[in-house]
This record gives sequence, structure tokens and C-alpha cells, in this order.
Amino acid sequence: MRIEVFLEELSAEAALRNLLPGLLGPEWNYRFHVFDGKSYLLEELPSRLLGLARTLPDTSRILVLLDEDREDCLAIKTRLEEAADGAGLSTKSGVGCGSFSVVNRVAVEELEAWFFGDIPALVEAYPGVDPDLGSRRRYADPDAIVGGTSEALERVLQGAGYYTAGMPKIEVARNVSQHMDPRRNTSHSFQVFVAGVRALAESV
Repeated sequence: MRIEVFLEELSAEAALRNLLPGLLGPEWNYRFHVFDGKSYLLEELPSRLLGLARTLPDTSRILVLLDEDREDCLAIKTRLEEAADGAGLSTKSGVGCGSFSVVNRVAVEELEAWFFGDIPALVEAYPGVDPDLGSRRRYADPDAIVGGTSEALERVLQGAGYYTAGMPKIEVARNVSQHMDPRRNTSHSFQVFVAGVRALAESV
């Protein structure tokens, strides 16, 4: 069984390579389609899904993940749903219950919010980070961090003595995600993602 995963950046791939096996189990494998940014993915997605729809085995599914990036989450989700619908592919949002082929998810506001949702994982990857970081009002709600979660994470890591010349997003995503425990993650966006992935697998 395989999931075709559509992503806007390599850091998301680095994180999902660590996270998906724990969410789905060893019987699943993955093929990643990584684009050079959100706009390019949104532009290419309708034709890519149309091509997949012609050949997709009954035991394969499609997962699409984008960052919100302080844009209209509903508008992004609508574009993703329309792309799937145009290819004749059913989505979790479209059918509610029963079998479907596609799950579309939006990380609010960026992938890095998911790392703030699991401070123990962040500390395990970077021991210099304050383990009480999550108790500060600014970081209490990972999905509501002001000013961009990527920028906030870079400031936190630099304040702890890491990456003073700039944060390498792919490396950080790989390092933190290998320690993440979905059960303790406080990001609502992440929990919605997890629920969607598990429902996708159960729909086979």
C-alpha cells in the first residue's frame, strides 16, 4: 500500500519521512512529490492528480500538505478540494465517512508550529532550548504564534546557541521530527493532520 504525498518544500518531506511510519505502520510506503513552493504546487496539482487518477491502484491514497503562511486557510483548502474533484478523486472533506482517495491538509500557520507543539521533542533535538518554553504565553498555542513560526523557531534556536548564521529548515525538521510523539503534540493543526492521515489509511 502506498501514499502519494504532495508537499511544497523539502523540510516537510524531512519531517514526514520520520512521522508517517509511526502513524501508519510498516505496511505502507510513500512516494514524495516536492515542489518549489506553494504557488507552484497549487498550479501543478490539478494536472498531477488527473494523471494519478488514471493509474491509482485501489490500495493507494493521496495526501496533500501545504502551509497556511498567514493566508486564507479556507481559500487554500477550497483550491485543493477543487483540484481533487476536477480529477474525479474523492476527498475526506467531500465524503465525510466511507472510502475516499485524498486527504488535503493545511499546516497553521507553518510546519514549524508542529515543532512548537512538542517542546520535549524540540529539547531532545536541541538540549540548549528551555524545556519550559511552552509555558510562556507567546508559545502556549503553537498555531497562534505571532510573526511567523519559522522565524520564531529560528529565534529560539539562536537564543539557545544554535544556527547563528541562519536556521537550516530541512535539518531542523529532520532533527525534531524524529523525537516527536503525536499523542502529546499541542498543535491543533497537527492533530487534524494526524486524524486525516489515519482516516486515509483506514479508508483502504
